[in-house]
Amino acid sequence: MPYIHLKELPAPVRDQVPRPAQLAWLEAFNSAWDHYIDPDGGSVAATREEAARRVAWAAVKRNYARDEQGRWRPRRHH
Repeated sequence: MPYIHLKELPAPVRDQVPRPAQLAWLEAFNSAWDHYIDPDGGSVAATREEAARRVAWAAVKRNYARDEQGRWRPRRHH
């Protein structure tokens, strides 16, 4: 199921990830959700959901990392 508002995001994303990363998660999830459709016209919901979540977390981890206290902080790119 695609997300429309940040308040709809899963609690770990909504409660622990900074707002810019939440937006990246939402956009990546929705894009992946649209992409991972069964070629026969249906969808395998669990597989589709899991794939979209993996893509979304990868989008967050590209620019954010957890610090020693477990808080998400922007990565320093060189």
